[in-house]
Amino acid sequence: MKNIISKINALARYHNEVSPELVKAKDIKLGLRNADGSGVVVGITSKGTVIGYERVPGKDGQGFEFRPVPGRLIYCGYDAVELAKSIHAEDRFGFEEVAYLLLTGELPSRDDLDNFTGILSRKRALTKLERGILMQEAQNDNQMFALHAVISHLSRCDPNPVSTEIEDVIENCITLTAKFPTIVAYNYNVTRYRNGEDLVMVRPDPKLSMAENFLYMLNGRRPTREEALLFDLSLMLHAEHGGGNNSTFAVRTVSSSGANTYMAICSGIASLSGHLHGGANEAVMMMMQSIKKNVRNWESRKQVKAFLEKILDKKAYDRAGKIYGMGHAVYTLSDPRCDILKSKALELAVRKEQVQELQLMDLVAEIAAELIKERKGQIVSPNVDYYSGFVYKILGIPLDLFTPIFAMARVAGWSAHRIEQIIQAKLIRPAYVTSLPQEFSYVPLSERRPEIEDKSA
Repeated sequence: MKNIISKINALARYHNEVSPELVKAKDIKLGLRNADGSGVVVGITSKGTVIGYERVPGKDGQGFEFRPVPGRLIYCGYDAVELAKSIHAEDRFGFEEVAYLLLTGELPSRDDLDNFTGILSRKRALTKLERGILMQEAQNDNQMFALHAVISHLSRCDPNPVSTEIEDVIENCITLTAKFPTIVAYNYNVTRYRNGEDLVMVRPDPKLSMAENFLYMLNGRRPTREEALLFDLSLMLHAEHGGGNNSTFAVRTVSSSGANTYMAICSGIASLSGHLHGGANEAVMMMMQSIKKNVRNWESRKQVKAFLEKILDKKAYDRAGKIYGMGHAVYTLSDPRCDILKSKALELAVRKEQVQELQLMDLVAEIAAELIKERKGQIVSPNVDYYSGFVYKILGIPLDLFTPIFAMARVAGWSAHRIEQIIQAKLIRPAYVTSLPQEFSYVPLSERRPEIEDKSA
């Protein structure tokens, strides 16, 4: 087995790796990205807009170039950060309102919000069959694997799981949005139970918001209002990020094929499980653990810089040469979600006496931006994942749940994009061109010779 795997690995690399020169010559947009790093426009949406650049005339008076600007995130025409601030200024929880906005394109009236929130509350509890599925499927310590398994098998509880009629899809999406927090919390507690701890499966309280309920179901303790509002803020800021982010584009692509809601949402979960998309806040917190362990004086700019240089030189931490949580595919000068999340986290950190760690993170971000610009010429800033992990940490949320929580929030955006994609009714099918220089003629088996040296023997 080892020999054939080595052989296939060598051949795959020989045939599949392409040179930058070939990509340029064929004008290929690898990763659906332009040469300047901006995304190739492949669709249209009313759900989310992500702004990190502005388009300006080129220096020679011809064509255009992209200039970095402070980041902005727009939900259905509303500034997402201002929306979150405004809702919390009214002393209300906001994730349910954001979910309604994304699904409908409009802010709800009081009656509409009460009705929608009531539906979510009634759907949040799992049925006996759903709990049985969860107990059967949530056997993997990897919480994203478990989440994917449970969501895919919830179709067994649906009398018409394959329907793509809009009303059925909307009901499916609302149901999944309601049940995700329960499933994520229960999955984790079932894993703990299988590892020898007591089984805790607290029924959701219909009087509590989604943010309150999740924290309550996770550990059996009702959170303080300050804790729940901070978590609610994080959920609102993670609910949507445009149609081009990897998981949402996956949901739209699968939805465009006519797949059912469960499979479409599972594709988003699968995408989010990849470390280049959903695991950044976990990586940030693990990196910070290494920094805290190896930097003696957390206030010393010199010591912090020296250790970050070792990380970039692949001599420290995971030796990948990356400072996690810095930079973004679209945002350049700033991630609009960062400042508000950090400021609210600071308020709770003061009470929990964890301000020193947050100050260290600020110093790391400042020095990291300078080093990356110095070494690579790139303008970067901390992204939302840089601080969201700290938020979850001070809320007592286990590291294993950081990415499932991302999915728990983003299911609102995935649902909105799925509905939009079905209405637009266009199969997503981009083109690929061949990297091969010619066609080949068949060669009899007895006359074939390896094109590359076989090093597996």
